[in-house]
Amino acid sequence: MKSQPAMTPGKPSPLNSLKARLIVSALLLILILMPLIGFTLNDAFKQQVKTAAKSELSAYIYSVLAVTEVENNQLQMPELLLENQFNVIQSGLYALISTPKGNKTGSNKVTKDWKQVWHSESFLGIDEPTNLPQPAIGQREFSQITLAGRPHIIYSLSVSFEQEGGSFPITLHIIKDQADFQLQIDKFNQTLWSWLLLLMALLAVAQLAWLLWTLKPLAKFKQELQDVENGKTMQLSTDYPNELQAVAYQLNTLLITEQNQRKRYRNALSDLAHSLKTPLAVIQSQKGLDSTSVEQVSNINRIIGHQLKRAQSAAGSSWHLGVKLAPISDKLIRTLGKIYREPELKLNSNVDKDAIFKGDEADLTEILGNLLDNACKAAKEQVMLDISLSHQELSINIEDDGPGVSAEQQSKIFERGTRADSYEQGHGIGLAIVRDLLDSYNGKLVISRSKTLGGARFCITFNQKS
Repeated sequence: MKSQPAMTPGKPSPLNSLKARLIVSALLLILILMPLIGFTLNDAFKQQVKTAAKSELSAYIYSVLAVTEVENNQLQMPELLLENQFNVIQSGLYALISTPKGNKTGSNKVTKDWKQVWHSESFLGIDEPTNLPQPAIGQREFSQITLAGRPHIIYSLSVSFEQEGGSFPITLHIIKDQADFQLQIDKFNQTLWSWLLLLMALLAVAQLAWLLWTLKPLAKFKQELQDVENGKTMQLSTDYPNELQAVAYQLNTLLITEQNQRKRYRNALSDLAHSLKTPLAVIQSQKGLDSTSVEQVSNINRIIGHQLKRAQSAAGSSWHLGVKLAPISDKLIRTLGKIYREPELKLNSNVDKDAIFKGDEADLTEILGNLLDNACKAAKEQVMLDISLSHQELSINIEDDGPGVSAEQQSKIFERGTRADSYEQGHGIGLAIVRDLLDSYNGKLVISRSKTLGGARFCITFNQKS
Protein backbone atom coordinates (compact mmCIF):
# COMPACT_ATOMS: atom_id res chain seq x y z
CA MET A 1 0.00 0.00 0.00
CA LYS A 2 1.38 3.37 -0.98
CA SER A 3 2.37 5.56 1.96
CA GLN A 4 1.20 9.16 2.00
CA PRO A 5 2.78 12.19 3.63
CA ALA A 6 1.18 13.52 6.78
CA MET A 7 -1.27 16.32 6.20
CA THR A 8 -2.14 19.18 8.50
CA PRO A 9 -5.70 20.51 8.80
CA GLY A 10 -6.40 23.59 6.71
CA LYS A 11 -7.01 26.92 8.39
CA PRO A 12 -9.73 29.39 7.42
CA SER A 13 -8.54 32.22 5.26
CA PRO A 14 -7.87 35.59 6.97
CA LEU A 15 -10.66 37.23 4.94
CA ASN A 16 -13.21 34.63 6.06
CA SER A 17 -12.05 35.00 9.66
CA LEU A 18 -12.38 38.78 9.43
CA LYS A 19 -15.85 38.45 7.89
CA ALA A 20 -16.94 36.04 10.63
CA ARG A 21 -15.62 38.32 13.39
CA LEU A 22 -17.37 41.37 11.94
CA ILE A 23 -20.67 39.53 11.54
CA VAL A 24 -20.49 38.14 15.09
CA SER A 25 -19.60 41.60 16.46
CA ALA A 26 -22.52 43.22 14.63
CA LEU A 27 -24.97 40.55 15.83
CA LEU A 28 -23.70 40.80 19.41
CA LEU A 29 -24.12 44.57 19.28
CA ILE A 30 -27.72 44.16 18.13
CA LEU A 31 -28.47 41.38 20.64
CA ILE A 32 -27.07 43.44 23.52
CA LEU A 33 -28.10 46.96 22.56
CA MET A 34 -31.73 46.33 21.54
CA PRO A 35 -32.73 44.40 24.70
CA LEU A 36 -31.11 47.14 26.81
CA ILE A 37 -33.21 49.71 24.98
CA GLY A 38 -36.29 47.52 25.52
CA PHE A 39 -35.70 47.14 29.25
CA THR A 40 -35.02 50.87 29.59
CA LEU A 41 -38.23 51.83 27.76
CA ASN A 42 -40.20 49.26 29.74
CA ASP A 43 -38.92 50.61 33.04
CA ALA A 44 -39.64 54.19 31.94
CA PHE A 45 -43.20 53.23 30.99
CA LYS A 46 -43.74 51.51 34.36
CA GLN A 47 -42.58 54.66 36.13
CA GLN A 48 -44.93 56.70 33.96
CA VAL A 49 -47.86 54.39 34.78
CA LYS A 50 -46.97 54.58 38.47
CA THR A 51 -46.88 58.37 38.34
CA ALA A 52 -50.21 58.46 36.52
CA ALA A 53 -51.72 56.09 39.11
CA LYS A 54 -50.51 58.28 41.96
CA SER A 55 -52.02 61.34 40.30
CA GLU A 56 -55.32 59.53 39.75
CA LEU A 57 -55.57 58.27 43.33
CA SER A 58 -54.48 61.66 44.65
CA ALA A 59 -57.39 63.25 42.78
CA TYR A 60 -59.77 60.68 44.29
CA ILE A 61 -58.43 61.44 47.77
CA TYR A 62 -59.13 65.12 47.46
CA SER A 63 -62.59 64.49 45.98
CA VAL A 64 -63.48 62.25 48.96
CA LEU A 65 -61.80 64.55 51.46
CA ALA A 66 -63.87 67.47 50.14
CA VAL A 67 -67.10 65.79 51.31
CA THR A 68 -65.71 64.53 54.62
CA GLU A 69 -66.94 66.30 57.77
CA VAL A 70 -66.49 65.84 61.51
CA GLU A 71 -69.16 67.00 63.96
CA ASN A 72 -69.10 66.44 67.69
CA ASN A 73 -66.19 64.10 67.34
CA GLN A 74 -68.16 62.03 64.83
CA LEU A 75 -67.28 61.38 61.21
CA GLN A 76 -69.98 62.51 58.79
CA MET A 77 -69.93 61.05 55.23
CA PRO A 78 -72.53 61.28 52.42
CA GLU A 79 -74.35 58.16 51.35
CA LEU A 80 -73.10 58.44 47.78
CA LEU A 81 -69.86 59.85 46.43
CA LEU A 82 -69.40 61.84 43.26
CA GLU A 83 -67.26 59.12 41.63
CA ASN A 84 -69.79 56.40 40.76
CA GLN A 85 -67.23 53.55 41.10
CA PHE A 86 -67.21 54.15 44.85
CA ASN A 87 -70.95 53.42 44.90
CA VAL A 88 -70.82 50.12 42.94
CA ILE A 89 -70.14 47.02 45.01
CA GLN A 90 -66.66 45.55 44.37
CA SER A 91 -66.06 47.86 41.44
CA GLY A 92 -62.30 47.80 41.98
CA LEU A 93 -62.13 51.33 43.39
CA TYR A 94 -62.51 51.66 47.16
CA ALA A 95 -62.34 54.38 49.81
CA LEU A 96 -61.66 53.67 53.50
CA ILE A 97 -61.19 55.92 56.52
CA SER A 98 -59.46 54.83 59.70
CA THR A 99 -58.88 56.58 63.01
CA PRO A 100 -56.67 55.74 65.97
CA LYS A 101 -58.34 53.57 68.59
CA GLY A 102 -59.20 55.39 71.80
CA ASN A 103 -59.17 58.79 70.15
CA LYS A 104 -61.33 61.20 72.08
CA THR A 105 -62.38 64.78 71.59
CA GLY A 106 -59.66 67.13 72.67
CA SER A 107 -56.98 64.42 72.62
CA ASN A 108 -53.82 65.21 70.70
CA LYS A 109 -52.43 61.74 71.23
CA VAL A 110 -52.15 59.59 68.10
CA THR A 111 -51.44 55.90 68.61
CA LYS A 112 -50.27 53.25 66.13
CA ASP A 113 -53.43 51.21 66.72
CA TRP A 114 -56.05 52.23 64.20
CA LYS A 115 -59.57 51.14 63.42
CA GLN A 116 -61.68 51.43 60.29
CA VAL A 117 -64.56 53.83 60.79
CA TRP A 118 -65.96 54.14 57.26
CA HIS A 119 -65.75 52.59 53.81
CA SER A 120 -67.41 53.26 50.48
CA GLU A 121 -70.29 51.15 49.15
CA SER A 122 -67.88 49.46 46.72
CA PHE A 123 -66.06 47.83 49.68
CA LEU A 124 -69.08 45.79 50.79
CA GLY A 125 -68.38 42.07 50.96
CA ILE A 126 -64.61 42.46 51.20
CA ASP A 127 -62.67 41.59 54.35
CA GLU A 128 -61.04 44.49 56.10
CA PRO A 129 -57.27 44.56 55.43
CA THR A 130 -55.00 44.39 58.45
CA ASN A 131 -51.95 46.07 56.96
CA LEU A 132 -53.24 49.48 55.99
CA PRO A 133 -50.51 52.13 55.80
CA GLN A 134 -50.68 54.78 58.56
CA PRO A 135 -48.54 57.76 57.56
CA ALA A 136 -47.97 60.62 60.01
CA ILE A 137 -50.38 63.58 60.07
CA GLY A 138 -49.90 65.66 56.93
CA GLN A 139 -47.98 62.87 55.16
CA ARG A 140 -49.03 60.57 52.34
CA GLU A 141 -47.92 57.11 51.23
CA PHE A 142 -48.21 55.22 47.94
CA SER A 143 -47.75 51.44 48.07
CA GLN A 144 -49.20 48.06 47.14
CA ILE A 145 -51.59 45.89 49.09
CA THR A 146 -53.29 42.53 48.61
CA LEU A 147 -57.05 42.67 48.79
CA ALA A 148 -59.29 39.65 48.29
CA GLY A 149 -56.28 37.76 46.96
CA ARG A 150 -55.58 40.32 44.23
CA PRO A 151 -52.85 42.96 44.03
CA HIS A 152 -54.04 46.53 44.50
CA ILE A 153 -52.40 49.92 44.77
CA ILE A 154 -53.22 52.11 47.76
CA TYR A 155 -52.75 55.81 48.34
CA SER A 156 -53.05 56.98 51.97
CA LEU A 157 -53.22 60.50 53.42
CA SER A 158 -53.37 61.37 57.13
CA VAL A 159 -55.11 64.60 58.17
CA SER A 160 -56.51 66.05 61.37
CA PHE A 161 -59.79 67.91 61.80
CA GLU A 162 -59.54 70.60 64.45
CA GLN A 163 -62.48 70.99 66.81
CA GLU A 164 -63.23 72.87 69.97
CA GLY A 165 -61.35 71.15 72.69
CA GLY A 166 -59.21 68.92 70.48
CA SER A 167 -58.47 67.33 67.11
CA PHE A 168 -59.87 64.39 65.17
CA PRO A 169 -57.13 62.59 63.17
CA ILE A 170 -58.10 60.34 60.29
CA THR A 171 -56.32 58.50 57.46
CA LEU A 172 -58.09 58.35 54.12
CA HIS A 173 -57.20 55.35 51.91
CA ILE A 174 -57.99 55.10 48.22
CA ILE A 175 -57.53 51.55 46.91
CA LYS A 176 -57.68 50.58 43.24
CA ASP A 177 -57.35 47.21 41.54
CA GLN A 178 -53.94 46.94 39.86
CA ALA A 179 -55.32 44.96 36.93
CA ASP A 180 -56.03 48.07 34.85
CA PHE A 181 -52.51 49.37 35.27
CA GLN A 182 -50.98 45.92 34.69
CA LEU A 183 -53.05 45.59 31.53
CA GLN A 184 -51.55 48.83 30.23
CA ILE A 185 -48.05 47.58 31.04
CA ASP A 186 -48.67 44.18 29.40
CA LYS A 187 -50.03 45.77 26.22
CA PHE A 188 -47.08 48.15 26.10
CA ASN A 189 -44.61 45.27 26.63
CA GLN A 190 -46.22 43.20 23.87
CA THR A 191 -46.13 46.09 21.43
CA LEU A 192 -42.63 47.15 22.47
CA TRP A 193 -41.00 43.72 22.17
CA SER A 194 -42.82 42.91 18.94
CA TRP A 195 -41.43 46.04 17.32
CA LEU A 196 -38.00 45.54 18.89
CA LEU A 197 -37.78 41.96 17.56
CA LEU A 198 -38.80 43.17 14.13
CA LEU A 199 -36.27 45.99 14.36
CA MET A 200 -33.57 43.54 15.48
CA ALA A 201 -34.27 41.32 12.48
CA LEU A 202 -34.21 44.28 10.10
CA LEU A 203 -30.98 45.59 11.64
CA ALA A 204 -29.37 42.14 11.44
CA VAL A 205 -30.25 41.86 7.75
CA ALA A 206 -29.09 45.43 7.10
CA GLN A 207 -25.82 44.86 9.01
CA LEU A 208 -25.17 41.61 7.16
CA ALA A 209 -25.87 43.21 3.78
CA TRP A 210 -23.69 46.19 4.66
CA LEU A 211 -20.81 43.99 5.81
CA LEU A 212 -20.98 41.82 2.70
CA TRP A 213 -21.08 44.92 0.49
CA THR A 214 -18.20 46.49 2.42
CA LEU A 215 -16.05 43.34 2.29
CA LYS A 216 -16.82 42.62 -1.36
CA PRO A 217 -13.79 44.63 -2.60
CA LEU A 218 -11.56 42.71 -0.17
CA ALA A 219 -12.87 39.39 -1.48
CA LYS A 220 -12.22 40.55 -5.05
CA PHE A 221 -8.76 41.78 -4.03
CA LYS A 222 -7.97 38.40 -2.43
CA GLN A 223 -9.19 36.51 -5.50
CA GLU A 224 -7.09 38.64 -7.85
CA LEU A 225 -4.02 38.09 -5.67
CA GLN A 226 -4.62 34.33 -5.87
CA ASP A 227 -5.03 34.59 -9.65
CA VAL A 228 -1.68 36.40 -9.88
CA GLU A 229 -0.08 33.83 -7.60
CA ASN A 230 -1.52 30.97 -9.66
CA GLY A 231 -0.40 32.50 -12.92
CA LYS A 232 -3.90 33.23 -14.27
CA THR A 233 -3.23 36.94 -14.59
CA MET A 234 -0.23 39.25 -14.45
CA GLN A 235 -1.70 42.30 -12.71
CA LEU A 236 -4.47 43.48 -10.43
CA SER A 237 -7.36 45.55 -11.67
CA THR A 238 -7.73 49.11 -10.41
CA ASP A 239 -11.51 49.06 -9.97
CA TYR A 240 -11.40 49.40 -6.18
CA PRO A 241 -12.46 51.92 -3.53
CA ASN A 242 -9.97 54.68 -2.77
CA GLU A 243 -8.64 52.81 0.27
CA LEU A 244 -7.59 49.80 -1.86
CA GLN A 245 -6.87 51.53 -5.16
CA ALA A 246 -3.53 52.89 -3.94
CA VAL A 247 -2.53 49.43 -2.66
CA ALA A 248 -3.48 47.81 -5.98
CA TYR A 249 -1.51 50.44 -7.89
CA GLN A 250 1.61 49.86 -5.75
CA LEU A 251 1.32 46.08 -6.11
CA ASN A 252 0.97 46.40 -9.89
CA THR A 253 4.07 48.59 -9.96
CA LEU A 254 5.92 45.97 -7.91
CA LEU A 255 4.75 43.16 -10.21
CA ILE A 256 5.77 44.98 -13.39
CA THR A 257 9.16 45.90 -11.92
CA GLU A 258 9.78 42.35 -10.73
CA GLN A 259 8.76 40.83 -14.06
CA ASN A 260 10.98 43.23 -16.01
CA GLN A 261 13.91 42.52 -13.72
CA ARG A 262 13.48 38.77 -14.14
CA LYS A 263 13.29 39.18 -17.90
CA ARG A 264 16.47 41.31 -18.00
CA TYR A 265 18.18 38.89 -15.62
CA ARG A 266 17.39 35.86 -17.73
CA ASN A 267 18.35 37.60 -20.94
CA ALA A 268 21.70 38.53 -19.40
CA LEU A 269 22.24 34.95 -18.25
CA SER A 270 21.35 33.62 -21.68
CA ASP A 271 23.85 36.00 -23.27
CA LEU A 272 26.46 34.90 -20.76
CA ALA A 273 25.82 31.23 -21.52
CA HIS A 274 26.26 31.79 -25.25
CA SER A 275 29.38 33.86 -24.64
CA LEU A 276 30.99 31.11 -22.56
CA LYS A 277 29.97 28.17 -24.70
CA THR A 278 31.65 29.50 -27.84
CA PRO A 279 35.16 29.83 -26.31
CA LEU A 280 34.79 26.46 -24.62
CA ALA A 281 33.75 24.85 -27.91
CA VAL A 282 36.84 26.35 -29.55
CA ILE A 283 39.06 25.00 -26.79
CA GLN A 284 37.53 21.53 -27.04
CA SER A 285 38.08 21.51 -30.81
CA GLN A 286 41.80 22.10 -30.39
CA LYS A 287 43.96 19.13 -31.32
CA GLY A 288 46.64 17.93 -29.02
CA LEU A 289 44.74 18.47 -25.77
CA ASP A 290 45.49 15.80 -23.25
CA SER A 291 42.73 13.84 -21.52
CA THR A 292 43.05 15.88 -18.33
CA SER A 293 42.39 19.14 -20.19
CA VAL A 294 39.42 17.67 -22.05
CA GLU A 295 37.97 16.40 -18.77
CA GLN A 296 38.41 19.80 -17.09
CA VAL A 297 36.74 21.61 -20.02
CA SER A 298 33.82 19.16 -19.76
CA ASN A 299 33.63 19.84 -16.03
CA ILE A 300 33.59 23.57 -16.74
CA ASN A 301 30.69 23.04 -19.15
CA ARG A 302 28.72 21.12 -16.54
CA ILE A 303 29.46 23.65 -13.80
CA ILE A 304 28.41 26.54 -16.03
CA GLY A 305 25.20 24.74 -16.94
CA HIS A 306 24.43 23.98 -13.29
CA GLN A 307 25.15 27.52 -12.05
CA LEU A 308 23.14 29.07 -14.88
CA LYS A 309 20.13 26.90 -14.12
CA ARG A 310 20.45 27.68 -10.42
CA ALA A 311 20.71 31.41 -11.07
CA GLN A 312 17.72 31.32 -13.42
CA SER A 313 15.49 29.87 -10.71
CA ALA A 314 12.54 32.12 -9.98
CA ALA A 315 12.03 30.64 -6.55
CA GLY A 316 13.75 33.49 -4.79
CA SER A 317 11.38 36.08 -6.17
CA SER A 318 8.61 37.43 -3.97
CA TRP A 319 5.85 36.51 -6.46
CA HIS A 320 5.49 32.90 -7.63
CA LEU A 321 3.52 32.34 -10.77
CA GLY A 322 1.32 29.28 -10.51
CA VAL A 323 1.98 26.45 -12.93
CA LYS A 324 -0.34 23.48 -13.40
CA LEU A 325 1.53 20.20 -13.00
CA ALA A 326 -0.68 17.97 -15.17
CA PRO A 327 0.40 19.32 -18.60
CA ILE A 328 4.10 19.31 -17.68
CA SER A 329 4.04 15.84 -16.12
CA ASP A 330 2.10 14.43 -19.10
CA LYS A 331 4.63 15.91 -21.52
CA LEU A 332 7.58 14.45 -19.57
CA ILE A 333 5.92 11.02 -19.38
CA ARG A 334 5.36 10.99 -23.15
CA THR A 335 8.94 12.10 -23.84
CA LEU A 336 10.53 9.56 -21.48
CA GLY A 337 8.29 6.82 -22.89
CA LYS A 338 9.84 7.46 -26.32
CA ILE A 339 13.39 7.59 -24.96
CA TYR A 340 13.27 4.42 -22.85
CA ARG A 341 11.80 1.99 -25.34
CA GLU A 342 14.55 -0.58 -24.95
CA PRO A 343 13.80 -2.20 -22.63
CA GLU A 344 10.23 -0.99 -22.62
CA LEU A 345 9.19 0.73 -19.38
CA LYS A 346 5.68 1.08 -18.04
CA LEU A 347 5.21 4.67 -16.95
CA ASN A 348 2.13 5.19 -14.75
CA SER A 349 0.96 8.58 -13.55
CA ASN A 350 -1.78 9.74 -11.20
CA VAL A 351 -1.85 13.56 -11.22
CA ASP A 352 -4.38 15.82 -9.53
CA LYS A 353 -5.75 18.06 -12.29
CA ASP A 354 -6.02 20.99 -9.84
CA ALA A 355 -2.48 20.66 -8.50
CA ILE A 356 -0.49 23.89 -8.97
CA PHE A 357 3.20 24.51 -8.41
CA LYS A 358 3.79 28.05 -7.17
CA GLY A 359 7.02 28.72 -8.96
CA ASP A 360 8.73 28.87 -12.31
CA GLU A 361 7.78 26.39 -15.05
CA ALA A 362 11.41 25.79 -16.00
CA ASP A 363 12.25 24.94 -12.38
CA LEU A 364 9.35 22.49 -12.16
CA THR A 365 10.40 20.84 -15.41
CA GLU A 366 13.97 20.58 -14.11
CA ILE A 367 12.87 18.91 -10.85
CA LEU A 368 10.44 16.45 -12.40
CA GLY A 369 12.62 15.77 -15.42
CA ASN A 370 15.74 14.88 -13.41
CA LEU A 371 13.91 12.65 -10.93
CA LEU A 372 11.84 10.85 -13.57
CA ASP A 373 14.88 10.39 -15.79
CA ASN A 374 16.88 8.87 -12.92
CA ALA A 375 13.93 6.62 -12.00
CA CYS A 376 13.72 5.38 -15.60
CA LYS A 377 17.44 4.64 -15.61
CA ALA A 378 17.18 2.63 -12.39
CA ALA A 379 13.87 0.88 -13.12
CA LYS A 380 13.51 -2.61 -14.48
CA GLU A 381 9.97 -2.48 -15.85
CA GLN A 382 7.87 0.16 -14.07
CA VAL A 383 7.95 3.78 -12.88
CA MET A 384 5.09 5.46 -11.00
CA LEU A 385 4.38 9.20 -10.62
CA ASP A 386 1.77 10.41 -8.13
CA ILE A 387 0.98 14.12 -7.60
CA SER A 388 -1.66 15.30 -5.11
CA LEU A 389 -2.74 18.52 -3.41
CA SER A 390 -4.29 18.41 0.04
CA HIS A 391 -4.72 21.22 2.59
CA GLN A 392 -2.47 23.47 0.46
CA GLU A 393 0.40 20.93 0.58
CA LEU A 394 1.70 19.74 -2.77
CA SER A 395 3.03 16.19 -2.72
CA ILE A 396 5.06 14.59 -5.56
CA ASN A 397 5.95 10.88 -5.32
CA ILE A 398 8.21 9.13 -7.86
CA GLU A 399 8.75 5.36 -7.42
CA ASP A 400 10.49 2.66 -9.43
CA ASP A 401 11.04 -1.10 -9.26
CA GLY A 402 14.83 -0.86 -9.40
CA PRO A 403 17.39 -1.83 -6.75
CA GLY A 404 16.58 1.21 -4.63
CA VAL A 405 18.89 3.63 -2.83
CA SER A 406 20.79 2.47 0.24
CA ALA A 407 21.23 4.63 3.35
CA GLU A 408 24.87 5.28 2.42
CA GLN A 409 23.90 6.31 -1.09
CA GLN A 410 21.19 8.62 0.25
CA SER A 411 23.79 10.65 2.14
CA LYS A 412 25.96 11.07 -0.98
CA ILE A 413 23.50 11.13 -3.83
CA PHE A 414 22.98 14.91 -3.75
CA GLU A 415 26.65 15.83 -3.66
CA ARG A 416 27.74 17.57 -6.83
CA GLY A 417 29.47 15.29 -9.30
CA THR A 418 28.53 12.14 -7.36
CA ARG A 419 26.29 9.46 -8.83
CA ALA A 420 24.78 6.39 -7.25
CA ASP A 421 25.81 3.01 -8.63
CA SER A 422 22.20 2.30 -9.55
CA TYR A 423 22.16 5.30 -11.91
CA GLU A 424 25.13 4.24 -14.04
CA GLN A 425 24.04 6.09 -17.16
CA GLY A 426 23.60 9.45 -15.43
CA HIS A 427 25.65 11.91 -13.44
CA GLY A 428 25.24 13.64 -10.11
CA ILE A 429 24.85 17.16 -11.49
CA GLY A 430 21.10 16.63 -12.12
CA LEU A 431 20.30 15.67 -8.53
CA ALA A 432 22.45 18.53 -7.25
CA ILE A 433 20.30 20.91 -9.31
CA VAL A 434 17.18 19.31 -7.82
CA ARG A 435 18.56 19.83 -4.33
CA ASP A 436 19.32 23.51 -4.95
CA LEU A 437 15.91 24.12 -6.50
CA LEU A 438 14.14 22.44 -3.57
CA ASP A 439 16.14 24.53 -1.11
CA SER A 440 15.17 27.74 -2.91
CA TYR A 441 11.46 26.79 -2.79
CA ASN A 442 11.62 25.49 0.81
CA GLY A 443 10.68 22.06 -0.49
CA LYS A 444 11.36 18.83 1.39
CA LEU A 445 12.64 15.58 -0.11
CA VAL A 446 12.50 12.18 1.59
CA ILE A 447 14.16 9.14 -0.01
CA SER A 448 12.87 5.72 1.03
CA ARG A 449 11.99 2.32 -0.38
CA SER A 450 8.79 1.97 -2.36
CA LYS A 451 6.28 -0.33 -0.67
CA THR A 452 4.42 -0.73 -3.95
CA LEU A 453 7.21 -1.36 -6.47
CA GLY A 454 10.09 -2.29 -4.15
CA GLY A 455 12.61 0.18 -5.56
CA ALA A 456 13.44 3.79 -4.68
CA ARG A 457 10.79 6.28 -3.63
CA PHE A 458 11.42 10.03 -3.90
CA CYS A 459 8.78 12.08 -2.02
CA ILE A 460 8.77 15.87 -2.45
CA THR A 461 6.46 18.20 -0.51
CA PHE A 462 5.86 21.93 -0.91
CA ASN A 463 3.88 23.98 1.59
CA GLN A 464 1.81 26.33 -0.58
CA LYS A 465 -0.48 27.99 1.97
CA SER A 466 -1.46 31.52 0.98
